[in-house]
Amino acid sequence: MKTPFQSPAVSEKFTSYPPAARRSLLELRELVFETARSLPEVGEIEETLKWGEPAYLTRNGAGSTIRMDWKPKSPDQCALYFHCRTGLVERFRDSFSGVLSFEKNRAIVFPIGSDVPKGVLRECIAASLTYHLGKRRPSSRA
Repeated sequence: MKTPFQSPAVSEKFTSYPPAARRSLLELRELVFETARSLPEVGEIEETLKWGEPAYLTRNGAGSTIRMDWKPKSPDQCALYFHCRTGLVERFRDSFSGVLSFEKNRAIVFPIGSDVPKGVLRECIAASLTYHLGKRRPSSRA
């Protein structure tokens, strides 16, 4: 199921990418929406541009924003960006360093045209989309 664009500006941004990058980013975009739909606590996702990049945030405040982009300076890759102060990328690196590639504490990077590890990425996307919920949960310590 292809999710329709919510914003003409985001649609135009995807159209501006080179064809191979566009295909990879559209696959990542759909994975964000599929993951969000599988998590009722996430609610509705807003699709917009932040810093000129497609961005996905929860309208109910449950999660941290996910952005994605392709940049001419790294023409053979695209990336999913996470807020650098959340510690999410460090967690992902600890869990998936043999499966995913990372850029500092802010992104998961993918070679364009590669088969993305969807199961692992769903876990990363879910962690970001529910980030603030975890902070509100009571501790299991007595």
